Amino acid sequence: MPSPSALLSRRGILLAAAAVAALARPGATAHAQGGGDLAEQVARRIAQVPGARVGVAYVPLDGAPGLALDADAEFHAASTMKVPVMVEVFRQAERGGAELDQPVLLVNDFTSIADGSPFSVSPADDSDSSMYARIGDRVPLRELVERMIVRSSNLATNAVIALADPVRVTATLRSLGASRMRVLRGVEDGKAYERGLNNTATAADLAAVLRAIAEDRAASPAACAAMRSVLERQEFNDEIPAGLPPGTRVAHKTGQITAVLHDAAIVYPPRRAPYVLVVLTSDVPDERTARALIVDVSRLVWEAHGTR
Repeated sequence: MPSPSALLSRRGILLAAAAVAALARPGATAHAQGGGDLAEQVARRIAQVPGARVGVAYVPLDGAPGLALDADAEFHAASTMKVPVMVEVFRQAERGGAELDQPVLLVNDFTSIADGSPFSVSPADDSDSSMYARIGDRVPLRELVERMIVRSSNLATNAVIALADPVRVTATLRSLGASRMRVLRGVEDGKAYERGLNNTATAADLAAVLRAIAEDRAASPAACAAMRSVLERQEFNDEIPAGLPPGTRVAHKTGQITAVLHDAAIVYPPRRAPYVLVVLTSDVPDERTARALIVDVSRLVWEAHGTR
């Protein structure tokens, strides 16, 4: 069976054709003219943001052709790396290496992978500042995973990844067919960032992980159902969900740092097969511009999926 990345690439070629050949180069400016298919529409929309790097992977889960535009290009993962961390925690729980209800002492003292020096995370830079009131408490691992996803808590993330182990997280990615994405560390490790020791992601790899969760292959069916439920409780819904009809069921995770904005989702249209959509953006300094781009790509994919 071909890898998810290879499958995505072939599907993208089928849809993109010659009009969007420029998108095959990581970092290339999206450009396409004429025609009415999805690839050309998405390429034209990307081209409206000069200088933007964009990776798109659209994978219908009924086996129909999808779309891949720069889907193998590497981006800073931002908070999308929290999805494979969650997968590894659930897998460890199934193997008996962790208990989801086990109490974890919440601290704000972490070790940089750059030089072993200590660092802490700041509530001012965290989308879930409420967790800082619980430093010194023992918090159930299950709750930390929940806050890591639904509120993208950086404090909870660093507590969880210390248990999950980045090496194991990356090994899990490889087992799911994600060949390029890597998880090296937690968040806000400034010295590591300065040395280029960053978590990276591709649209194809995130799509492979979400597809495995959607199809009960990332872990046991019960664990995958629990992970989908967590992803559906995501509280930041201004990107992919904003391009869908109100009330559409979506299980997703966003990611954001300076000039980087991502969203990776499993979308469940009523009376149609679900699909995975990942849109990664970088080199877009204005957050509103990047957000509008992701919303529009989501809308275009929704419309194309509904008219197949």
